Amino acid sequence: MYLFIKKIFLFFIILIVSLNSKASVDTIFIPSISMHKEIKTIVITPASYKKKSNTYAVVYLLHGAMGNSTNWINKVPELQSIADKDNIMIICPDGSVNSWYFDSPVDSTYKYETHVSTEVPEYIDNHYRTIKDRKARAITGLSMGGHGAMFIAFRHAQNFGACGSMSGALNVSLITRGYDVNKRLGDTILNKKYYTDWSVLNVIENQPSDSLAIIMDCGLQDFIYGMTKATHEKLVSLKIPHDYIERPGKHDWKYWANAIRYQMIFFNEYFKKQGIKS
Repeated sequence: MYLFIKKIFLFFIILIVSLNSKASVDTIFIPSISMHKEIKTIVITPASYKKKSNTYAVVYLLHGAMGNSTNWINKVPELQSIADKDNIMIICPDGSVNSWYFDSPVDSTYKYETHVSTEVPEYIDNHYRTIKDRKARAITGLSMGGHGAMFIAFRHAQNFGACGSMSGALNVSLITRGYDVNKRLGDTILNKKYYTDWSVLNVIENQPSDSLAIIMDCGLQDFIYGMTKATHEKLVSLKIPHDYIERPGKHDWKYWANAIRYQMIFFNEYFKKQGIKS
């Protein structure tokens, strides 16, 4: 009887531990050679990471304007459950307050395209058990981060196999006041070429040799809905395959907390099609 009770007790202890087991959230600082500083980054690893010797696919998740690397996990703690369910890693880089994920042509202290497209993935691959292949990397984000994700994916498709945008500010040529676009790109007349050529709306015209899996969505009540709609229509005209979703919603965390679920399903299915098992 004693042994039986002991086994039952141990069974419930193991059950409780397994139920409470969840993804780890760590804060690290990644050296940026391009900007001569260390930059804060949030790393979410699934619970299985500590238990197994698996290698993992990675989703890079970018914050919006006026944000930082902690926004996503603070506003959407469900990311831990998603990482566990899909058995993937989620990385939230810091894009400064309003870097727009550009290598600024007018301010050499802002090299966030280089940092997010190259420095962060290289560091993560060197320090974590990742699958070191573009087919095992996706990048997405909200608002400014939606622009950054697609901007980086199209210009660095050798590093990413899939990309997304949630409520993306995909035409920076229309953002001439506020949000510091002018501080990143300079005078709107003298540097008009950057405002035009570096808007995702036009970046997509230069299709990379490597195909990208693309998902975009935006709320119908979002004040920049038109940018996503226009980009979707241009992708259609360019015959670039992509998933497009529009649903009721505003430019807020209620919308993004819901949108990320759909995007993570899309990326998980993409990884599976590449033969990457969760």
